[in-house]
Amino acid sequence: MKKLIIINGPNLNLLGKREPAIYGSLTFTEFLDTIKSKYSNVHIDYFQSNIEGELIDKLHEVGFSYDGIILNAAAYTHTSIGLGDAIKGIETPVVEVHISNTFGREEFRHQSYISPNAKGVILGFGLQSYELAIQSFL
Repeated sequence: MKKLIIINGPNLNLLGKREPAIYGSLTFTEFLDTIKSKYSNVHIDYFQSNIEGELIDKLHEVGFSYDGIILNAAAYTHTSIGLGDAIKGIETPVVEVHISNTFGREEFRHQSYISPNAKGVILGFGLQSYELAIQSFL
């Protein structure tokens, strides 16, 4: 059985409430329940933090024992050299995910410190971006 983890960064705990026109009205917990039942043959863990260092610590913790990491670093995507270095330092492949099309938003969101070290990047498909990332590991 494949072992994957979804790691979400800052403000993604507000999904379902935050800017529904961009992020939708479904909470991540509701979405995660659906995904786990759809992919019952895959072990899927979940972690969310608004704190950059906790995200780096989680990458270090799981980065040598999981089959895949699905990372939505949210705003840290565009600012965190530390997250980019953490991904470079682990063995587990990482797929960078974004709910919105970051290239259709503010220009500062066009830069990613995650992408150069990621297996791939999926963006702009809403919460389905996570499902596409899961499928990339199967």
